[in-house]
Amino acid sequence: QVQLVESGGGLVRPGGSLRLSCAASGSISAMAWYRQAPGKQRELVGTIANGGTSTYADSVKGRFTISRDNGKNTVYLQMNSLKPEDTAVYYCNNPPYLRRLPWGQGTQVTVSS
Repeated sequence: QVQLVESGGGLVRPGGSLRLSCAASGSISAMAWYRQAPGKQRELVGTIANGGTSTYADSVKGRFTISRDNGKNTVYLQMNSLKPEDTAVYYCNNPPYLRRLPWGQGTQVTVSS
């Protein structure tokens, strides 16, 4: 079964940027980024189809960009204009309409001054 490893998180000031990576151990199709803030349910951040078409939650639209490198089985999440409310653990996985892969460990993003 495909394993997922997220990386690239860290502490950043409001207005800053981070680029997250999700490396898969095997071939992937459509993928998605999710996040889970303390005390909240995991939520969908956005999706990317195999061909590169992406969708985003309203809360991140215009600030976040999902991309992929199919040759490397890797998906990226470019996050700009970060806000404190973006603080969460970020995960990648299949989109909601596909069966989930085992969840990775996620990568912590903290936006704070």
